[in-house]
Amino acid sequence: RLISSETGLSSEKLRTGKLEKHEWEQLNVKVKGLEKAPLYIDDTPSLSIFDLRAKARRLASQHGIKLIIIDYLQLMTAGGSQKGGNREQEISTISRNLKALAKELNVPVIALSQLSRAVETRGGSKRPILSDLRESGAIEQDADIVSFIYRPEYYKIEEWDDEERSPTEGQAEFIVAKHRNGGLDNIRLKFLGHLGKFDNLDDFGTPFEFHSKMNAAANDDTFKPETDYRASADEAFGTEDNDVPF
Repeated sequence: RLISSETGLSSEKLRTGKLEKHEWEQLNVKVKGLEKAPLYIDDTPSLSIFDLRAKARRLASQHGIKLIIIDYLQLMTAGGSQKGGNREQEISTISRNLKALAKELNVPVIALSQLSRAVETRGGSKRPILSDLRESGAIEQDADIVSFIYRPEYYKIEEWDDEERSPTEGQAEFIVAKHRNGGLDNIRLKFLGHLGKFDNLDDFGTPFEFHSKMNAAANDDTFKPETDYRASADEAFGTEDNDVPF
């Protein structure tokens, strides 16, 4: 997905290897760039929170890492400290330790989390709320910021629940459900499924223009948005005067 997002080549093309000559060249350049990028991926199965903290300390000392991403929290274990405890207590232990790790290393920790099945069984809007976080209320309590990505199209909902009743096709909503030091908001995004990425919806103008460009993007892997905005470090994570977010 990272390579697809960086190259603009669909994940299907990358999986099958059915690329044109210029696409192979493009892929080669991007992959070489990613090989040099300061990215450290650990795919150890059932990683314990204590192993994670040890590895994070080592990477912080040796490479000065600036961000930790957990994908996803429920795949971790609490180690041997929770023998006899239930899964909710275990997730609470993991959540508290991630918060402590963020403060100890002074880096943001982004922890992905599963949602409970309550979302799918709920009638009406499927927009997630804080109580939908799976297996523990501790995640909601410990985190400085809690955000959700909501795609109505996934639930076969064809229209947004707004006055315009605009179509949901190819769109998503980024929901800031909790912000300890700021306001809450819902931001519409466009979803490029063939690339597995989200982008600014404003680049597409009106709903009709949006669908026209979405069709062009789906059929043309060289499609690029008109702007290439990237948030600064301060915009993304706050200044040094703020608490380290988890």
